[in-house]
Amino acid sequence: MKKTYVTSMPNHIGAFLKASKCFSALGVNITRVSYNKAVDSHTLFIDVEGTEEQLKTADTELEKIGYLQNTSDRTSVVLIEFCLKDVPGSVTDVLMLINEFNFNISYISSQENGTDYQLFKMGLYVDNPDKISKFLIEAEKLCPVLVIDYNSSEKVYDNSIFYNTYVSGLSRMMGLTEKVRQELLVHVNLAMQTLDEQGLSPYRTFDSISKFAELLSKSKGKNFSPRISSHKITDNTEITLIEPPCGSNITIIKSCGKLLFVDTGYACYANEMRDLLNRLIPGFDESEKTILVTHADVDHCGLLPMFDKVIASHRTAQCLKNEHDGANGYREQNPLHRPYINICKILTSYNPVNPQKIDTPWDNKENLCESLVQIGFFDFEELHFEVYEGQGGHLPGEIVLIDYTHHIAFTGDIYINMHGLTPEQAEYNQYAPILMTSVDTDPSLCCEERKAILQRLGVGNWQIFGAHGFKKDYCVNL
Repeated sequence: MKKTYVTSMPNHIGAFLKASKCFSALGVNITRVSYNKAVDSHTLFIDVEGTEEQLKTADTELEKIGYLQNTSDRTSVVLIEFCLKDVPGSVTDVLMLINEFNFNISYISSQENGTDYQLFKMGLYVDNPDKISKFLIEAEKLCPVLVIDYNSSEKVYDNSIFYNTYVSGLSRMMGLTEKVRQELLVHVNLAMQTLDEQGLSPYRTFDSISKFAELLSKSKGKNFSPRISSHKITDNTEITLIEPPCGSNITIIKSCGKLLFVDTGYACYANEMRDLLNRLIPGFDESEKTILVTHADVDHCGLLPMFDKVIASHRTAQCLKNEHDGANGYREQNPLHRPYINICKILTSYNPVNPQKIDTPWDNKENLCESLVQIGFFDFEELHFEVYEGQGGHLPGEIVLIDYTHHIAFTGDIYINMHGLTPEQAEYNQYAPILMTSVDTDPSLCCEERKAILQRLGVGNWQIFGAHGFKKDYCVNL
């Protein structure tokens, strides 16, 4: 059983040692620690793993530990990396040594990495170079040690209670409950730690998350004003494109009096979208609703629970099932993407769809040896699509639908009309690459998939419906 403790870090020597002894005595393993005095001198995050009984006892023991502040100044910071065995209590000897030398800890960062060892970084305040030299000699007897040049470069953000203040602001913007707020607190810290370990600025991440939440909130209620356009395909078939400022497009295909939806956007706009769809489609709430989802990103699947039937590829269905069962989806399986996706899910009130609603009508090909592989066909009234699955350049399970008779294509996020974005969409789209380092799982592979889509279009004038931005008119000449 895993648990994250968000604790108030006592600003005095040996504070973390007390917590470590508590966990070690109970046989609880610490899997991640994050504390940066320059970011917040009060908040310590500890991820642990143990039995339910062990963690309940740990709750009680931690309540007994006093957390008192000490504002004494130090003159120098040395960042040291300890290579510790990934077993309960491995850090305790190091903390006891730190305590013996009367060093104060200014920064802690560690996380399990799938090996038998953890690289445990600690920033130590010291005022005597000879003292740190003696400390390193003793530390080398415990484990391999590496000194990292960190002196005078520690980042300064806010020495108030940063995390609580920051997360409270996000929660107020999005109207989150206290329980959800605590989850958000943990993931915001994990985002900071992940980017900090990559040598990227956590401040940029926090700023981007704030702006992302602000964009989400200012588009709600009466301010929800997506761009809506209609596109005639035949006398009996019409496509309505709904483009919210944030999240994916929502496409409605109406053919011979029947409706099919493609992708859904964010869950936080559920009320706004329901009102809009009821205006566009009288009796929408009471009707049986079917939706096709191009891939399993959170900004495409937020409203799936609103629909009666969900059509998806096998890989997309598996991702949605994983989420429903409490496991990681494809994005969360990437450590760089995980914090952003979890934050995004919390801020947008995401709830996974019931897997029993999902239909997978196409082949489940194990080895996708080309950029795009045909997995079957999909007919909807007058429209006849060839269905292709990508290799996962944007996300595993991604599909593209091409109707060669009517020259229309649905390309998801593999191909979008970048020049057809509204200013609000363009602003929204700039934050995901900052937070996730890239919106694509494999950018070079996604580029190959993008080229493959255009190569599969025959001669003529095409209408390409990407999942963000306006329709793209594309001409293929002889």
